[in-house]
Amino acid sequence: MKNSLKTLGLIIMLFALVPALSFAKKIDKREVIATWSKYEVSTVAVGQNGTKSLKVWGYGKKIDKAIEQAKKNAVHACLFRGCPGAANARETPAIFKLQGSEQVSIDNFEYFYDFFEENGDYIAFVNVTTDGIPSGQDRRQVKGGYKVCISVQVMYDNLRDKMKRDGILNDSSSRFSY
Repeated sequence: MKNSLKTLGLIIMLFALVPALSFAKKIDKREVIATWSKYEVSTVAVGQNGTKSLKVWGYGKKIDKAIEQAKKNAVHACLFRGCPGAANARETPAIFKLQGSEQVSIDNFEYFYDFFEENGDYIAFVNVTTDGIPSGQDRRQVKGGYKVCISVQVMYDNLRDKMKRDGILNDSSSRFSY
């Protein structure tokens, strides 16, 4: 009986320590934010109703993970980097350009960490225009996995409106950002 009580006590103590240990590792926000911006994006066209059509690259250990990352990258570009100009489309500034995009992402780190989680809120602003799994030049096997390119339509105006509703984007700083 004593051994079972000791064992039960140890198990309870372990369950109490596990949450504390999981929070012991401090996340370096700047490091995470830096990894969010390592991608290639190009503008295909500015679409109707406040959309941007982009070609964007994503990396992943598996093809589906690379496609998912490319979708995140497209939304990230609209929020923080902006979309480069093209022959038939002018450059589109980042939604947070005037607020200082790096500072916005640091100040709202938890919000954007959750926003960009797998199947997070970001997905509501993405229409994928590539059918099926990329092939040919749009799919490359690289060290550690795959690099894929997909065509994506981002609902830019809706994304900007969400940032305003959620209190992340100041109305005064967004006036000239698009």
